[in-house]
Amino acid sequence: MTVRKCDLSSKRKGIEMARLKVTQIRSTIDRMESQKRTIRALGLGKMHRTVIHNDTPQIRGMIRAVSHLVSVEEVA
Repeated sequence: MTVRKCDLSSKRKGIEMARLKVTQIRSTIDRMESQKRTIRALGLGKMHRTVIHNDTPQIRGMIRAVSHLVSVEEVA
């Protein structure tokens, strides 16, 4: 996976950022509290729930922390 830097000037120029589709595939039962909070911060919380986020280093870091609980796809 490559990480792209978020640049506000690219939004103003009409260049579209890459997007990530994140789906929770495993439960947070019996997981550490920090992992539960990360799942909630991503906008998930129930099995098979899907959200779309901009591809930023912050989101990539959160996904990396709970990679065993989610699946990720790039959206065109």
